[in-house]
Amino acid sequence: MKIHIITIFPESFESYLSSSILWRALEKWLFQCELYKLNDFSDDNFKRVDSKAYGMHGQVISPEPLAKAIDFIFDKVGHKIPVIYMTPSWELLNQKKVEEYYSKLDGEFIIICGHYEWIDQRIIDLYVDYSISIWEYVLTSWELSACVFIDWLVRHIPWVLWNTQSLEEDSFWELLDRKKEYPVYTRPEIFMWQQVPPVLLSGNHKQIENWKKENLR
Repeated sequence: MKIHIITIFPESFESYLSSSILWRALEKWLFQCELYKLNDFSDDNFKRVDSKAYGMHGQVISPEPLAKAIDFIFDKVGHKIPVIYMTPSWELLNQKKVEEYYSKLDGEFIIICGHYEWIDQRIIDLYVDYSISIWEYVLTSWELSACVFIDWLVRHIPWVLWNTQSLEEDSFWELLDRKKEYPVYTRPEIFMWQQVPPVLLSGNHKQIENWKKENLR
């Protein structure tokens, strides 16, 4: 999987991509990530990439630098690839939809990170294949939502997680009937007078599996 990210703030991805599971996945070449600073594609003397919106208050990302950035990536790759726009104004993601996106995007694609709420609608009409929302709120910049989406996708790549069974037991996974995961415990067996449920210490796998199903939340 290779992800091209168009953003005004590429530095905002550095700490997230250089730590924990995502960093290990990058080191193993399980996925790749390339960052493109949108301002580099601006013809404005001051490298501005936004302008005042028609008929409303606030600034909107202009179509020219975004189109140049997307076309640059198309030319670099040698063909068109899917384009994703992170936005607050679309169908919300859930675990099932992420699994569907993983199947569709298991290759190479572009993520556009807008600033404030909108980009020019003509970019959406001409270029965007999927508009994705992580929740119903407006962020100052959409790099954070892109990190959430990337984290979701990368977890599904084989060998990213140490134990693939841990993915299958995540909350909202199909094997859990899309419900929240059951309570989990670790050592010590007693903590502040609270004890681990005895069935989990029994070694009886059938009883443990039944307990898990009965305690889905």
